[in-house]
Amino acid sequence: GFAEPFKGPTSAPKASMAAKKPKVIVTRKLPDPVETRMRELFDTELNVDDRPMTADELVDAMGRCDVLVPTITDRLDSRLLSRAGERLKLIANFGAGVDNIDVATANQRGFIVTNTPGVLTEDTADLTMSLIMASTRRIVEGAAVVQAGGFQGWSPTWMLGRRLWGKRLGIIGMGRIGQALARRGAAFGLSIHYHNRKPVSPRVAEELGATYWESLDQMLARMDIVSVNCPHTPATYHLLSARRLKLLQPHAVVVNTARGEIIDEGALANMLARGEIAGAGLDVYEHEPAVNPKLLKLPNVVLLPHMGSATVEGRIDMGEKVIVNIKTFMDGHRPPDRVIPSML
Repeated sequence: GFAEPFKGPTSAPKASMAAKKPKVIVTRKLPDPVETRMRELFDTELNVDDRPMTADELVDAMGRCDVLVPTITDRLDSRLLSRAGERLKLIANFGAGVDNIDVATANQRGFIVTNTPGVLTEDTADLTMSLIMASTRRIVEGAAVVQAGGFQGWSPTWMLGRRLWGKRLGIIGMGRIGQALARRGAAFGLSIHYHNRKPVSPRVAEELGATYWESLDQMLARMDIVSVNCPHTPATYHLLSARRLKLLQPHAVVVNTARGEIIDEGALANMLARGEIAGAGLDVYEHEPAVNPKLLKLPNVVLLPHMGSATVEGRIDMGEKVIVNIKTFMDGHRPPDRVIPSML
């Protein structure tokens, strides 16, 4: 619904009309409907091959466009942003997390940064719940046995997992996704606990039946399942450090659909290998796309390829948010999803 009202015939030549369209460079392949709409609205350059751009290619792109549309695989650090041209005005990130962009440097250079919050909430919460179920009920392990032709028939003691009902779920980060997960967890009979920079509003806490822990250490020691749902910032790097992971009970399961850097992956892998934690469900990794080789060998982990927001609907919604941010900005208004450094 971005159609301009028809103003009747105009004497302006078509060339000058086209020249008013902002130059937009998209760094990765986006869903077809999104790319098509971008081509209609803007002078858009697409990445048809979907090959991630090198640092030099990103610098070149930033020198030639008014708007860059990067994704989480593009690392726009201060060094790279300092090489950006004067033409760049807006960095419209295709993604909710902006840990791939040095927002402070971007703002110093006069570049507005936007993201796509909210549209990934339900999809990511669904996948988080799936990982909780998969890692407690050994779903992936069981499926692999059947597909390998190893199913010998039902047995009373074979492939036993753990019951979800009545267990404690500890959510780290009670933003949109944390709250959406809390609703799902409650429906499965989980007792909801959370650690956040500050408590949620009394109304939300009551609706979710959630218990707030000011001390992350105290919460970790008492949980059956721990889910990471906070953004990656300097403050949350290795928030689940080796010391904190040791606070978990041996039957505990850790799930991460946020960012890999929030967990000390090496320490987690070692503890899983030694049986000091029962299991883990990971959608993100500390050095993506590389996965710790120790994790790959373990039977008690479920490893997914960063697919938390990977639904057709979610990706199209993300693209529409990017388009609204660009269009609003180009019309001289404040984009709805502007990211301010103080928010991080």
